[in-house]
Amino acid sequence: MFNPHYINMKKRLTTLALVLLMGASAAVAQNCCKQEGCNDCCKDGQKKECCQKAAIENIMTRTSVRKFKNQPVETEKIETMLRAAMAAPTAVNKQPWHFVVVTDKQVLAKLAGEGGRGNMLRNAPLAIVVCGDMQKALSGKGQEYWIQDTSAATENLLLAAHALGLGAVWTGQWPMDDRYTHTMNVLGMPESVKPLCTVIIGYPDEQPTPKDKWKPENISYNKYGERK
Repeated sequence: MFNPHYINMKKRLTTLALVLLMGASAAVAQNCCKQEGCNDCCKDGQKKECCQKAAIENIMTRTSVRKFKNQPVETEKIETMLRAAMAAPTAVNKQPWHFVVVTDKQVLAKLAGEGGRGNMLRNAPLAIVVCGDMQKALSGKGQEYWIQDTSAATENLLLAAHALGLGAVWTGQWPMDDRYTHTMNVLGMPESVKPLCTVIIGYPDEQPTPKDKWKPENISYNKYGERK
């Protein structure tokens, strides 16, 4: 036998649950938009355009950060950055990269050694050494593509760090033999693994202004030296 009071109560509870769910979804969407910095287009339901704007904004506002807070970087964020790095283009899909994640303060201090990047490494919570693995690279002259592949991976890593609210700076290693051999010795790398660079990462303790590097004179159309 049906109880009309029970049925009405169930309808009211179902309606209330739907209202709460819609409200929660709206709140999550609004929070997501705030993080991406594109409230207006998200409100209009233009998700694709919103994501495009956020991606371009992330590229244009990224800058090198050299001062970091005394705050560790979460494991989840480290994995996200590494996933982004490994999503980079790679010649013949060889993926000739290897990443050494360094969070140990003593190892960071050893990596610092002498030179301009020393204080950055000593004061940072994280460094990721981007390497080329010659055993995974192409053979012959094509082996040198490892430099392009790992460079693309490094840029992805930097952009992911910025998107996650972190700061980072690319410090070059290859082909300066005094730099990369020091890193190889500290990290116990085999001869077949070459450090391209060390990306120093952490929560920023400075807010440098991004440089405007747009220069139309650096562009040619259809033939070198031809202007638009």
